Amino acid sequence: MCRVVELKQSVLARNDECALALREELTARGTVVVNLLSSPGSGKTELLERELTLARERGLAVAALTADLATEHDAARLARSGVPVKQVLTDGLCHLEAHMMRAQLDGWLPDGTRLLFVENVGNLVCPAGYDLGETLRVVLASVTEGEDKPLKYPAAYGLANLVVVTKTDLAAAAAFDEAAFRANVVRVNPGVEVVLTSARDGLGVGTLLERAVAALEGGPVHRPVMARPAPHRHGGDGDPDAGHHHHDGPAHHGAGHEHQHSAPLR
Repeated sequence: MCRVVELKQSVLARNDECALALREELTARGTVVVNLLSSPGSGKTELLERELTLARERGLAVAALTADLATEHDAARLARSGVPVKQVLTDGLCHLEAHMMRAQLDGWLPDGTRLLFVENVGNLVCPAGYDLGETLRVVLASVTEGEDKPLKYPAAYGLANLVVVTKTDLAAAAAFDEAAFRANVVRVNPGVEVVLTSARDGLGVGTLLERAVAALEGGPVHRPVMARPAPHRHGGDGDPDAGHHHHDGPAHHGAGHEHQHSAPLR
Protein backbone atom coordinates (compact mmCIF):
# COMPACT_ATOMS: atom_id res chain seq x y z
CA MET A 1 0.00 0.00 0.00
CA CYS A 2 2.91 2.36 0.63
CA ARG A 3 3.92 1.95 -3.01
CA VAL A 4 0.48 3.05 -4.12
CA VAL A 5 0.60 6.19 -1.98
CA GLU A 6 4.11 7.04 -3.14
CA LEU A 7 3.17 6.66 -6.81
CA LYS A 8 0.09 8.83 -6.37
CA GLN A 9 2.13 11.53 -4.66
CA SER A 10 4.76 11.34 -7.39
CA VAL A 11 2.21 11.80 -10.17
CA LEU A 12 0.65 14.76 -8.39
CA ALA A 13 3.99 16.31 -7.48
CA ARG A 14 5.15 16.29 -11.10
CA ASN A 15 1.89 17.85 -12.21
CA ASP A 16 2.03 20.51 -9.48
CA GLU A 17 5.57 21.47 -10.43
CA CYS A 18 4.60 21.90 -14.06
CA ALA A 19 1.39 23.77 -13.15
CA LEU A 20 3.30 26.20 -10.95
CA ALA A 21 5.79 26.96 -13.72
CA LEU A 22 2.99 27.38 -16.26
CA ARG A 23 1.03 29.69 -13.95
CA GLU A 24 4.10 31.84 -13.38
CA GLU A 25 4.85 32.05 -17.10
CA LEU A 26 1.30 32.96 -18.05
CA THR A 27 1.00 35.48 -15.21
CA ALA A 28 4.15 37.16 -16.48
CA ARG A 29 2.47 37.41 -19.89
CA GLY A 30 -0.68 38.87 -18.34
CA THR A 31 -2.81 35.76 -19.02
CA VAL A 32 -5.24 34.14 -16.59
CA VAL A 33 -6.49 30.57 -17.06
CA VAL A 34 -10.10 29.56 -16.34
CA ASN A 35 -10.52 25.78 -15.99
CA LEU A 36 -14.07 24.53 -16.69
CA LEU A 37 -15.16 21.15 -15.27
CA SER A 38 -18.50 19.42 -15.69
CA SER A 39 -20.28 16.18 -16.48
CA PRO A 40 -20.93 15.38 -20.16
CA GLY A 41 -23.98 17.19 -21.48
CA SER A 42 -23.95 19.98 -18.90
CA GLY A 43 -24.17 22.65 -21.59
CA LYS A 44 -20.75 24.14 -20.88
CA THR A 45 -19.81 24.35 -24.58
CA GLU A 46 -22.94 26.34 -25.44
CA LEU A 47 -22.45 28.68 -22.49
CA LEU A 48 -18.74 29.08 -23.23
CA GLU A 49 -19.52 29.99 -26.84
CA ARG A 50 -21.81 32.75 -25.60
CA GLU A 51 -19.16 34.00 -23.15
CA LEU A 52 -16.41 33.99 -25.79
CA THR A 53 -18.62 35.86 -28.25
CA LEU A 54 -19.38 38.47 -25.61
CA ALA A 55 -15.68 38.82 -24.80
CA ARG A 56 -14.85 39.39 -28.47
CA GLU A 57 -17.62 41.97 -28.81
CA ARG A 58 -16.17 43.80 -25.82
CA GLY A 59 -12.70 43.79 -27.35
CA LEU A 60 -11.19 41.48 -24.74
CA ALA A 61 -8.37 39.24 -25.97
CA VAL A 62 -9.47 35.68 -25.13
CA ALA A 63 -8.73 32.20 -26.41
CA ALA A 64 -10.08 28.72 -25.73
CA LEU A 65 -8.59 25.26 -25.45
CA THR A 66 -11.11 22.41 -25.50
CA ALA A 67 -10.37 18.76 -24.68
CA ASP A 68 -12.26 15.64 -25.70
CA LEU A 69 -11.53 11.95 -26.03
CA ALA A 70 -12.62 12.11 -29.67
CA THR A 71 -14.10 14.43 -32.34
CA GLU A 72 -13.53 18.15 -32.87
CA HIS A 73 -17.20 19.07 -32.54
CA ASP A 74 -16.75 21.36 -29.53
CA ALA A 75 -13.86 23.27 -31.10
CA ALA A 76 -15.92 23.86 -34.24
CA ARG A 77 -18.76 25.23 -32.11
CA LEU A 78 -16.50 27.47 -30.04
CA ALA A 79 -14.74 28.78 -33.16
CA ARG A 80 -18.05 30.36 -34.21
CA SER A 81 -17.36 32.96 -31.52
CA GLY A 82 -14.53 34.35 -33.64
CA VAL A 83 -11.79 33.87 -31.03
CA PRO A 84 -8.72 31.60 -31.30
CA VAL A 85 -9.69 28.01 -30.46
CA LYS A 86 -7.65 24.83 -30.28
CA GLN A 87 -8.87 21.24 -29.89
CA VAL A 88 -6.97 18.68 -27.83
CA LEU A 89 -7.77 15.03 -28.49
CA THR A 90 -6.70 13.10 -25.40
CA ASP A 91 -6.65 9.65 -27.01
CA GLY A 92 -8.70 8.09 -24.21
CA LEU A 93 -7.27 10.02 -21.26
CA CYS A 94 -10.14 11.31 -19.13
CA HIS A 95 -8.57 14.62 -18.06
CA LEU A 96 -5.97 17.23 -18.94
CA GLU A 97 -2.66 17.54 -17.11
CA ALA A 98 -0.38 20.56 -16.77
CA HIS A 99 2.36 19.30 -19.10
CA MET A 100 -0.26 18.62 -21.78
CA MET A 101 -1.46 22.19 -21.40
CA ARG A 102 2.08 23.52 -21.74
CA ALA A 103 2.73 21.49 -24.89
CA GLN A 104 -0.50 22.68 -26.53
CA LEU A 105 0.04 26.36 -25.73
CA ASP A 106 3.63 26.54 -26.93
CA GLY A 107 3.69 28.18 -30.36
CA TRP A 108 -0.09 28.66 -30.43
CA LEU A 109 -1.35 30.96 -27.66
CA PRO A 110 -1.73 34.39 -29.26
CA ASP A 111 0.42 37.20 -27.87
CA GLY A 112 -1.59 39.53 -25.66
CA THR A 113 -4.19 36.91 -24.66
CA ARG A 114 -5.69 38.03 -21.37
CA LEU A 115 -8.03 35.12 -20.64
CA LEU A 116 -7.60 31.48 -21.63
CA PHE A 117 -10.70 29.34 -21.10
CA VAL A 118 -9.98 25.61 -20.85
CA GLU A 119 -12.90 23.25 -21.42
CA ASN A 120 -11.72 20.12 -19.66
CA VAL A 121 -12.85 16.61 -20.60
CA GLY A 122 -16.46 16.00 -19.56
CA ASN A 123 -15.87 14.27 -16.23
CA LEU A 124 -16.30 15.17 -12.56
CA VAL A 125 -13.85 12.57 -11.21
CA CYS A 126 -10.58 12.49 -13.12
CA PRO A 127 -9.88 16.22 -13.61
CA ALA A 128 -10.44 17.15 -9.95
CA GLY A 129 -6.94 16.29 -8.77
CA TYR A 130 -5.00 18.08 -11.51
CA ASP A 131 -3.97 21.73 -11.33
CA LEU A 132 -3.62 23.17 -14.84
CA GLY A 133 -2.06 26.43 -13.74
CA GLU A 134 -5.51 28.00 -13.53
CA THR A 135 -6.48 31.00 -11.47
CA LEU A 136 -10.20 30.22 -11.58
CA ARG A 137 -11.63 26.70 -11.41
CA VAL A 138 -15.30 26.57 -12.36
CA VAL A 139 -17.64 23.59 -11.94
CA LEU A 140 -20.79 23.62 -14.05
CA ALA A 141 -23.93 21.58 -13.36
CA SER A 142 -27.13 21.46 -15.35
CA VAL A 143 -30.49 21.45 -13.59
CA THR A 144 -31.16 18.02 -15.11
CA GLU A 145 -28.32 16.37 -13.16
CA GLY A 146 -30.00 16.46 -9.76
CA GLU A 147 -29.42 18.37 -6.55
CA ASP A 148 -27.20 15.72 -4.96
CA LYS A 149 -24.28 15.98 -7.38
CA PRO A 150 -22.14 18.14 -5.04
CA LEU A 151 -22.35 15.34 -2.47
CA LYS A 152 -21.61 12.62 -5.02
CA TYR A 153 -18.60 14.50 -6.41
CA PRO A 154 -17.21 16.33 -3.37
CA ALA A 155 -13.70 16.76 -4.78
CA ALA A 156 -14.86 18.48 -7.97
CA TYR A 157 -17.31 20.77 -6.17
CA GLY A 158 -15.20 21.17 -3.06
CA LEU A 159 -12.24 22.60 -4.99
CA ALA A 160 -14.24 25.02 -7.15
CA ASN A 161 -13.69 28.77 -7.03
CA LEU A 162 -17.08 29.23 -8.69
CA VAL A 163 -20.12 27.01 -9.32
CA VAL A 164 -22.31 27.66 -12.36
CA VAL A 165 -25.78 26.13 -12.79
CA THR A 166 -26.75 25.73 -16.45
CA LYS A 167 -29.98 25.11 -18.41
CA THR A 168 -32.16 26.91 -15.87
CA ASP A 169 -34.79 27.26 -18.58
CA LEU A 170 -35.43 23.55 -17.91
CA ALA A 171 -35.58 23.90 -14.13
CA ALA A 172 -39.36 23.56 -13.85
CA ALA A 173 -39.54 20.55 -16.16
CA ALA A 174 -36.69 18.89 -14.26
CA ALA A 175 -38.23 19.76 -10.88
CA PHE A 176 -34.87 21.26 -9.90
CA ASP A 177 -34.70 22.19 -6.21
CA GLU A 178 -32.37 25.19 -6.16
CA ALA A 179 -32.39 25.51 -2.37
CA ALA A 180 -31.37 21.86 -1.93
CA PHE A 181 -28.61 22.19 -4.51
CA ARG A 182 -27.21 25.31 -2.83
CA ALA A 183 -27.34 23.61 0.57
CA ASN A 184 -25.37 20.65 -0.80
CA VAL A 185 -22.77 22.96 -2.35
CA VAL A 186 -22.33 24.69 1.01
CA ARG A 187 -21.72 21.32 2.68
CA VAL A 188 -18.66 20.61 0.49
CA ASN A 189 -17.49 24.15 -0.28
CA PRO A 190 -18.65 26.82 2.19
CA GLY A 191 -18.71 30.33 0.79
CA VAL A 192 -18.38 29.53 -2.91
CA GLU A 193 -20.58 31.59 -5.22
CA VAL A 194 -23.34 29.80 -7.17
CA VAL A 195 -24.41 31.47 -10.42
CA LEU A 196 -27.59 30.59 -12.35
CA THR A 197 -27.40 30.64 -16.15
CA SER A 198 -29.30 29.73 -19.29
CA ALA A 199 -27.51 30.00 -22.63
CA ARG A 200 -30.88 29.70 -24.36
CA ASP A 201 -32.74 32.61 -22.73
CA GLY A 202 -29.69 34.64 -21.69
CA LEU A 203 -30.06 34.40 -17.92
CA GLY A 204 -26.67 34.97 -16.29
CA VAL A 205 -24.80 35.05 -19.60
CA GLY A 206 -21.75 37.25 -19.11
CA THR A 207 -21.41 36.50 -15.40
CA LEU A 208 -18.69 33.90 -15.97
CA LEU A 209 -16.79 36.41 -18.08
CA GLU A 210 -17.22 39.08 -15.42
CA ARG A 211 -15.82 36.78 -12.73
CA ALA A 212 -12.89 35.86 -14.97
CA VAL A 213 -12.12 39.52 -15.68
CA ALA A 214 -12.29 40.28 -11.97
CA ALA A 215 -9.72 37.55 -11.32
CA LEU A 216 -7.58 38.94 -14.14
CA GLU A 217 -7.66 42.35 -12.51
CA GLY A 218 -6.53 40.92 -9.19
CA GLY A 219 -9.90 40.77 -7.49
CA PRO A 220 -10.61 38.29 -4.70
CA VAL A 221 -11.03 34.64 -5.68
CA HIS A 222 -12.83 32.19 -3.39
CA ARG A 223 -10.37 29.81 -1.72
CA PRO A 224 -11.80 26.36 -0.99
CA VAL A 225 -10.90 24.73 2.31
CA MET A 226 -10.81 21.17 0.91
CA ALA A 227 -7.45 19.56 0.25
CA ARG A 228 -6.88 18.35 -3.30
CA PRO A 229 -7.31 14.56 -3.68
CA ALA A 230 -4.68 12.14 -4.90
CA PRO A 231 -4.90 11.10 -8.55
CA HIS A 232 -7.74 8.71 -9.33
CA ARG A 233 -7.30 5.00 -9.91
CA HIS A 234 -8.66 2.57 -12.48
CA GLY A 235 -7.49 -0.85 -11.38
CA GLY A 236 -6.21 -3.09 -8.62
CA ASP A 237 -4.51 -2.13 -5.38
CA GLY A 238 -1.05 -2.74 -6.76
CA ASP A 239 -1.16 -0.12 -9.49
CA PRO A 240 -2.66 3.34 -8.97
CA ASP A 241 -3.14 3.80 -12.68
CA ALA A 242 -3.96 0.31 -13.89
CA GLY A 243 -6.01 0.46 -17.08
CA HIS A 244 -5.26 4.18 -17.38
CA HIS A 245 -2.14 5.76 -18.83
CA HIS A 246 -0.10 8.64 -17.40
CA HIS A 247 2.67 9.10 -19.93
CA ASP A 248 5.86 11.00 -19.18
CA GLY A 249 5.66 13.27 -22.19
CA PRO A 250 2.99 15.31 -23.97
CA ALA A 251 3.42 13.55 -27.29
CA HIS A 252 1.36 10.59 -26.11
CA HIS A 253 -1.67 12.64 -25.12
CA GLY A 254 -3.27 13.19 -28.48
CA ALA A 255 -3.08 15.92 -31.03
CA GLY A 256 -3.97 19.56 -30.80
CA HIS A 257 -5.88 21.05 -33.70
CA GLU A 258 -6.06 24.78 -34.23
CA HIS A 259 -9.31 26.31 -35.46
CA GLN A 260 -7.96 29.81 -36.00
CA HIS A 261 -4.46 30.88 -36.97
CA SER A 262 -2.90 33.20 -34.41
CA ALA A 263 0.40 34.73 -33.38
CA PRO A 264 2.68 32.23 -31.60
CA LEU A 265 3.33 32.14 -27.87
CA ARG A 266 7.01 32.74 -28.49
